[in-house]
Amino acid sequence: MVPAPTLEDVAREAGVSRATASRVVRGDAQVAEVKVAAVQKAVRKLGYVPHPAARALATRQSDAIGVLVPEPESRIFSDPFFASAIAGVNRALKDSQKQLLLVMSGPDGVDDRLGRFLQQRHADGLVVMSQHEDPTLVKVLRSSAVPMVFIGRPVGINGVHHVDVDNVTGGRLATQHLIDRGRRRIATITGPADMAASQDRETGWRLALEEAGLDASRRARGTFTLTSGAAAAGELLESWPDIDGIFVASDLMALGAIQVLHARGLRVPDDVAVVGYDDLPLAAEGQVPLTTVTNPVGELAMLAMEMLLALLQGEDRPSKVVLSPELRIRSSS
Repeated sequence: MVPAPTLEDVAREAGVSRATASRVVRGDAQVAEVKVAAVQKAVRKLGYVPHPAARALATRQSDAIGVLVPEPESRIFSDPFFASAIAGVNRALKDSQKQLLLVMSGPDGVDDRLGRFLQQRHADGLVVMSQHEDPTLVKVLRSSAVPMVFIGRPVGINGVHHVDVDNVTGGRLATQHLIDRGRRRIATITGPADMAASQDRETGWRLALEEAGLDASRRARGTFTLTSGAAAAGELLESWPDIDGIFVASDLMALGAIQVLHARGLRVPDDVAVVGYDDLPLAAEGQVPLTTVTNPVGELAMLAMEMLLALLQGEDRPSKVVLSPELRIRSSS
């Protein structure tokens, strides 16, 4: 088998030093045009391809973008939210030479691997999604020099670029819709307390009720999973059996809640109206098509990646982009 051409072969063919050939291959603009032309001609003639590891060492670039998802594996691979987000990130890379790396931290918190990964610059940039206000994670991200963009408002970290949907307005839209449908005993199932999306959606629910002069004490907490939505619905019915509406902070939790309502003999929406959040494809496919608030995760993911690529190119971009949510009215309300 004929050995692959080396940089020394290119330099010899072009009649330049190895150092000059290396500078041309790296794209150094300080090399004379005649030498650049000679080296490029030699590269084409010999079919020389730079070794990726050597190129990364020379340029301090890995040609990879990391997507950090600090969630348990079981949730990442079962929740369609993450599939949509990762697909959106990947679509934004279609015209780039950079590869996508999925970076996960375990369910027991951030371990040393993430710190080493960022410190050793295995990725040129990082997209962070589903961030929790975990002290260790916040410390690691704050101390990193790797450019990063968050999908969702960051918690515990200031001055970083992010894209988001206006979750306070989304919570208001959902709750006002229930009020407009004549519901007066409206509960909510929130997401984790350490996530910005949960906090903002709950704020929107509370503000809408307070403005209408209604009680805002009926609440239970979930974890954005189907089973947690079912458990939270059970808690609500035990504490407030007279509820006539529920704003649920994710579609998966809303579907779990509807299962419990049906099991308790309650009709949706006749007895209890339900509104979810995210507008995942499965929201429209259930036994009772779900009224929900849009959270265009695929678009947010593409915007985040486009913002990150622009930052890596040195472009000046706004530090945040916030999209407006919309209400999708279906049979559950």
